[in-house]
Amino acid sequence: MAERFPVLVSEQDIAARIESLADELAPLIDDEWRVVQLMQGAGPFATDLMRALARRNLHPILDSLWLESYRDEHVSSGRVVVRADLSRRLEGKRALILDDVFDSGRTIAFARTHLVAKGAIETRACAFIRKPAAGDAPIEHVGFDCPDRYLIGYGMDDAGRYRGLPYVGALD
Repeated sequence: MAERFPVLVSEQDIAARIESLADELAPLIDDEWRVVQLMQGAGPFATDLMRALARRNLHPILDSLWLESYRDEHVSSGRVVVRADLSRRLEGKRALILDDVFDSGRTIAFARTHLVAKGAIETRACAFIRKPAAGDAPIEHVGFDCPDRYLIGYGMDDAGRYRGLPYVGALD
């Protein structure tokens, strides 16, 4: 079956990189950590990474934080807002933030500040994709570096569409 969009990261490459990220994270976290997926785009990434961690006998607690800066636009509004907050207490815990796309670094920075305000004693961040616009913005773990294109698939969308594609494509 021909893909509808140009494929930037294949389903097979995603699976392999998730396993290597789990290997990278396994010595750094334990079952007391909170994994905070940034909604909605990080859902598939969080699910696959949690499964990979479970294969390494690690079972951190998964929670979600819905932050929004894009709405249905192709460019960020420049303002991050909390649409839905965490469902579990974070005081005295360590948190691993999972995001789909790391471009300006603004969302991760906002999430770190928010989680520390909720009582997190340490945060680490892991983005599935990093774009060139991220520059030197701080992040501990990255799945893939991708070109500065509008990405869809594997949780990333265009006004709610294409999140379910099993690969990362580009919408031109």
